Amino acid sequence: MIAEAGLAALWLATGFALVQVLLAWGAAKGADQAGGPMVMAALRRVAIVQGLLALAAFLLLVTLFVQSDMSVLLVVENSHSMKPLIYKIAGAWGNHEGSMLLWVTVLAISGAGVALFEKRLPRGTLAATLGAQAAIAIGFYAFLAFASNPFVRVSPPPLDGQGLNPLLQDPGLAFHPPTLYLGYVGLSVAFSFAVGALLMRDVGPAFARAMRPWVLAAWIFLTIGITAGSYWAYYELGWGGWWFWDPVENASLMPWLAATALLHSVSVLATRDGLRAWTVMLAVVAFSMSMIGTFLVRSGILISVHAFAVDPTRGGFILALLGLYIGGALALFGARIGTVKQGATFELVSREGALVLNNLLLSVILGVVFIGTLYPLVAQAAGVQLSIGAPFFEKAAVPVGLALVAATAAGPLLKWRRDQWNALFGKLLVPVGVAGVAFALVFALGGAQWLPALVLGLAAGLAVASVIPLIRRNLRRTPLHLYGMVVAHLGIAVSIAGMAADGAFKVERLAAIAVGQNVSVGPYRVELLEVRPAVGPNWSALEAHLKVTRIGSAPFDLFPQQRFFANPPTNTNEAAIATELDGQLYTVIGQGDGEGRWQIRAWWKPFVTLIWAGGAMIALGGLLSLIGRVRRERRDAEEAA
Repeated sequence: MIAEAGLAALWLATGFALVQVLLAWGAAKGADQAGGPMVMAALRRVAIVQGLLALAAFLLLVTLFVQSDMSVLLVVENSHSMKPLIYKIAGAWGNHEGSMLLWVTVLAISGAGVALFEKRLPRGTLAATLGAQAAIAIGFYAFLAFASNPFVRVSPPPLDGQGLNPLLQDPGLAFHPPTLYLGYVGLSVAFSFAVGALLMRDVGPAFARAMRPWVLAAWIFLTIGITAGSYWAYYELGWGGWWFWDPVENASLMPWLAATALLHSVSVLATRDGLRAWTVMLAVVAFSMSMIGTFLVRSGILISVHAFAVDPTRGGFILALLGLYIGGALALFGARIGTVKQGATFELVSREGALVLNNLLLSVILGVVFIGTLYPLVAQAAGVQLSIGAPFFEKAAVPVGLALVAATAAGPLLKWRRDQWNALFGKLLVPVGVAGVAFALVFALGGAQWLPALVLGLAAGLAVASVIPLIRRNLRRTPLHLYGMVVAHLGIAVSIAGMAADGAFKVERLAAIAVGQNVSVGPYRVELLEVRPAVGPNWSALEAHLKVTRIGSAPFDLFPQQRFFANPPTNTNEAAIATELDGQLYTVIGQGDGEGRWQIRAWWKPFVTLIWAGGAMIALGGLLSLIGRVRRERRDAEEAA
């Protein structure tokens, strides 16, 4: 009865979403009438109940996976009774139907959160926002009910399931998809706020202040999800890379780029009453990128190492939803843009001007990634087969990215409204000097090519520029959101330094060696001691025992594996990685040649861990900013009361 209860919860949630739309229409139309507060209270309650029902449906699906209920088709196709518990739980969203249920659950819970916590917006604007959120939910409830039902029974039930894709049998599955979905769907809240503000002609600082925490939260989760996913692919796929410009990787990057632009724009609107129309447009674009990413990943039109849960027959439904919501929002924007009043103006040389430049550069990078990802699909539809890989993206996006780094360094040093060129040059003197010295040292002494050396120089300059806003401040009285900005910008500097170091100084060796022989890579000597069988909970493996020696350090052991999974039958490579302060040694065992020799692939990757350390710092900076903004707004509300 658990599956039937889950399906019933979904249908009830759909019904409550329909009621929510009707109540929102009534509350928005009669916001100033006598019964307005009563209708608004009912609307809030309905939104909360809808969120709880969606959550109940998802938890019931997880229960089916934990119990290994083989009478449910989804469990049969994506689980096995012998799987460890963590992979049974994570298997609930490691498939098409479960991932879409997770999507709509986060969507509904987000709407419930707005209903529960938002107290500042006018009743009409809040009602329209909750109505827009419910309208989005209805579309995805319909998708689950008619095209992607996760609770379908199978009769007769098989003795056991087919198992989860072995590449997904990793702790990364437990947090990578949920964090990404929290980010994707969090952007739906910004979209709903924008639609509500347009419908009620209420685009202004109050709307921006209400939307900003949701944008920040979505951006934080997207940052965590992308960072975690990058490291997961890095160690799980055995190819030693942290970014491949894979279409599904790009599908997560595009919403992040749009959300980053929106985050800066909404801050200008919330604090300085500027960029009104641009902020609304970015909210629509950010959620559009989220929807496009959903379509790309779930439609089956992409071939990707990341696209584990696809079904071509369902792409049309998602495409229809995309056209309905995004097309409708753009039509509304076009119809109501004339009613959006001009906000406060500013000079070109100002912090607002730098943020506009920041937005434009992010938009250019977004356009490059968008075109590079979708153009092969358009060409394929026209009968032309082509692929666009890393060389295109790097040549097109890297120069714009370098300009973005420079703008990121300069922006926080400018004053609001108006500043002077000579004042900016004076503040940039030290960062530019540090960047120049770092470039010269890396290029001349480190032996790097000019582009990685330039990136490392810019990273050093950005790191120095990031902390300048804290100079001559009372650090105890410095707002928390300012610390958040500093930490996030430092994180960007750290991350791009790791990217440049990996590109400039990475060493790779591929050798066929027998037991007792060794291969050198970077500062290490790697000796093959033996190749032996190994057994895990639901896999068997050939495991290499490697002895690793570095001058001046004690030797240590690494154990890369070739694993075989019986359910479903799959071979995987499990890399063995040694992390040091100055980088990582990455090892993989390949096939034997039948004469006692084994392929050993090894990389020495100096300072590669800075990539993910920087990503963690960026997310931490966002969290500090979120806490600081929420605290300030609560304090301001208490003082006003």
